[in-house]
Amino acid sequence: MSKAFLSPGEIAEATIATGVKKANHSTVNMIILGILAGLFISIGGHADITIMQTFTDIDIGITKFLGGAVFPVGLLLVVVAGGELFTGNCLMTMALVDKKITLNQMLKNWSLVYLGNFIGSIIFAASLVFAGAYKLGGPMAETALTIATGKMSASVAQIIVKGIYANILVCLAVWLAYGAQDIASKTIAMWFPVMTFVMLGFEHSIANMFFLPLAKFLGFEVSWAQMWLHNIIPATIGNIIGGGIVIPLLYYIVYILPQRKADIKSKSRA
Repeated sequence: MSKAFLSPGEIAEATIATGVKKANHSTVNMIILGILAGLFISIGGHADITIMQTFTDIDIGITKFLGGAVFPVGLLLVVVAGGELFTGNCLMTMALVDKKITLNQMLKNWSLVYLGNFIGSIIFAASLVFAGAYKLGGPMAETALTIATGKMSASVAQIIVKGIYANILVCLAVWLAYGAQDIASKTIAMWFPVMTFVMLGFEHSIANMFFLPLAKFLGFEVSWAQMWLHNIIPATIGNIIGGGIVIPLLYYIVYILPQRKADIKSKSRA
């Protein structure tokens, strides 16, 4: 009988193996899969706005909960259907520390996937506005503008901190998905961490590549430079700290490092 799920130590090994696979994707595949992931996350963001605009006047807690409840469809599509998401790929640092990939390989993946994520996000945001999904003065547009206002109102330091916690939860969602052995289990495992980060208002750099340009296309007064320097880049820094340092490195110390030390001792005795 096959196992229903992996142990934390086995998930750590699977994370390293996945990092190696990601590092060896071709340039074209990284960009294509990055564009798809940007599109998928943006679909989750669009669903979030759609349900939030319906419940805005009822209760803010319920509104955030329901918006968060639909947003995880984006990560589900990335992990199960296939996509390369920068924030999830921050876990590649575990393969780097284990010397299975090089720094150049990881940075190449991060850069190309990040670019692809932005392309996918911006295309989806622009196409929605073109298609009339967000009519100026309507509840959808007003909700999108409110979200953007909140994101641009926070300080850079606040955005970095929120970015740390956002990607701790996103990478834990991916971590749990690696441990699940069927699609239903992966769906449940990912849904709650992602729903929680959205509900709590944390900052996800790729999601913000959809929310902020969407608002700009709707007339929100913010320059591209302000958007990047005040929000997306600080969120990215926080995401790297949370998903590229806190989760993979601490779990590496706990689950992988002792095994590697034991392997070295075993080889020296032989």
